[in-house]
Amino acid sequence: MSTQEMDGVRSFGASNSFVEDLPQPVEGNMQDTPESVRNSMIEPRVGMEFDSLQQVIEFYKHYAYSKGFATMTRNSRKNKGFSETSYVNLKCNREGRYSSSVDDPSKKRSTIKNACEAGIKASMDITDKKWRILSFIEDHNHDLSPSKSRHFAAFRHISTDTRRRLLINDNAGVRINSSIKASIVEAGGYENVTYNQRDVRNFLEKERRLKCKEGDGQALHDYFVRMQAKNSNFYHALDLDDELRVRNVFWVDARSRAAYESFNDVITFDTTYLTNKYDMPFAPFIGINHHGESIILGCGLLSSEDTDSFVWVFRQWLQSMCDIAPKAIITDQCQAMRRAIEIVFPETVHRWCIWHIMMKLPVKLAGLEAYQDIKHLLKAVHDSMEEFEEKWNHTITLHHLEENEWLAKLYEERERWVPAFLNSNFFAGMSSTQRSESMNAFFDGYLHNSTTLKVFVEQFEKAMRNKVEKEILSDFECFKGKLECSSSSPMEKQFQEAYTHEIFKR
Repeated sequence: MSTQEMDGVRSFGASNSFVEDLPQPVEGNMQDTPESVRNSMIEPRVGMEFDSLQQVIEFYKHYAYSKGFATMTRNSRKNKGFSETSYVNLKCNREGRYSSSVDDPSKKRSTIKNACEAGIKASMDITDKKWRILSFIEDHNHDLSPSKSRHFAAFRHISTDTRRRLLINDNAGVRINSSIKASIVEAGGYENVTYNQRDVRNFLEKERRLKCKEGDGQALHDYFVRMQAKNSNFYHALDLDDELRVRNVFWVDARSRAAYESFNDVITFDTTYLTNKYDMPFAPFIGINHHGESIILGCGLLSSEDTDSFVWVFRQWLQSMCDIAPKAIITDQCQAMRRAIEIVFPETVHRWCIWHIMMKLPVKLAGLEAYQDIKHLLKAVHDSMEEFEEKWNHTITLHHLEENEWLAKLYEERERWVPAFLNSNFFAGMSSTQRSESMNAFFDGYLHNSTTLKVFVEQFEKAMRNKVEKEILSDFECFKGKLECSSSSPMEKQFQEAYTHEIFKR
């Protein structure tokens, strides 16, 4: 190997962490970006020499980034009588095959596994402690896309400088979306950013620890104890981290628990509204009552939007409702939420919010002539599954969109959002989480973007009392008189007797 090649290899030393150095992989060159990594990367070759196992791993990760795939450690081993690793097999992360134990095709999850054989094997010579590449398989059995490397979880990170600026902005009350936009401009565009909005949000929420100021955790616990003393059916749970700081919170009052016994057909779960508006990761469980009004059936505050947090809050909610799962749940397309639902509510019908899908259209199909046709197709109500599929295929073929990954994925998951595939289930007239959006709107005037955890829960109780009073007034309107029928039909008369005013008017 030439001296130039050796210098290139040694620049990926153990002291240079891949995660921290990706934007500037060569020490001292602050102009290097992910694009420059792709342009300057050297190919692995049998016989390449490294000083440590860490160097081997970091080198292959950088190579993978430059080519457009992610890596995994297939296996490693130690020589007999030695405590340190002496052999490693690094593979493309699409190595292997996925075997599902789920029989129902509609519930099977997508997999990245594709039996790809690409990778390197390396071993340490016990005489000189040097690591050398033993074999290199270059070819992959799937497409590579260097421009998409920054989206792989293994390559996503927020640099130390960016973290510091995000925290300063957060403490100054700057909205998360504004901070992200500023960092993208500073980096010179999306292609030079190695993190996404969820990464930033999870980082800030972890640092913020639910905006817990000193004493908030204890004050919150004391508040819940007082509420339970007033009514033994008040349910609450606190999830603490290793340092006994509040990580996740869940609570539900006695009235909501009683209401769920009658209104457990469908719920919506959406964390986006208050998270976006107040930077508070509020997670309400929303149902619909006999007036067609939104009702809160439980609340969570989450430190991050990952599968573990969702599983925790779903299990707490299920336990508070005597282990009676909802018949249906409506959420956005969050994959972490989807996995949690599969774990905690395996028999519940999971529907995607059509409103969230429609909101993505301008971004996903920006500039395409097909935009209006696709928009109309998604909003249309089809009489049958066959009719939807026929019109979908016609539209895709007409506009030559067969290679559009977002639309292809949306079509694969059509049983989660297309009404024709869902009309055998009862959704109480709901097809989106906008129930959560409208429910969150009534918090306006009670919260602001510096609301602490303790104050949030106290203000939430005030907002809930206001909501309950409105429901009582609706009950009174039904009690004091009936709406007139528009015909002499006996069936309409039955509806008049059975339904509340709001439902009867529909």
